[in-house]
Amino acid sequence: MATSATAVPVNPPSLPEPRGYSHGTLSGNTLYLGGQTALDAAMRIVPGGIVVQFRQAFANLLATLAHAGGEPGDLVNVTIYLTDIPDYQAHGKEIGAVWRELAGPVYPAMAGIGTTALWQPEAMIEIAGVAVIPPERLVVPAG
Repeated sequence: MATSATAVPVNPPSLPEPRGYSHGTLSGNTLYLGGQTALDAAMRIVPGGIVVQFRQAFANLLATLAHAGGEPGDLVNVTIYLTDIPDYQAHGKEIGAVWRELAGPVYPAMAGIGTTALWQPEAMIEIAGVAVIPPERLVVPAG
């Protein structure tokens, strides 16, 4: 079983270089996915509303998952933080279509939590999660 006994940071090169945090932390074959907003590679929140921000934030989360050998079906928990719950609800069908496009038809345990603000003032959404990656696919990043 190729698992790590200590916590290992997981920081894919496709995401902005983290400073003071990790995009993910691997402990054994459980990956704790840090909150992802809709930051693009230039460290800017993508414009265009909640559906576009959901797509970017979820893609960022999935990039971290993939860097450790994980797949969307390995997600066991997802928490979505929202600055405007009614806006998210109004676009639920579009957001669901983006989920299915990026992750397929399986949904883990989930929670949606309203908040007054996120780290970047223009961010409307932040997505965090937990995944359990089967040992045969697990990739433990060096360092």
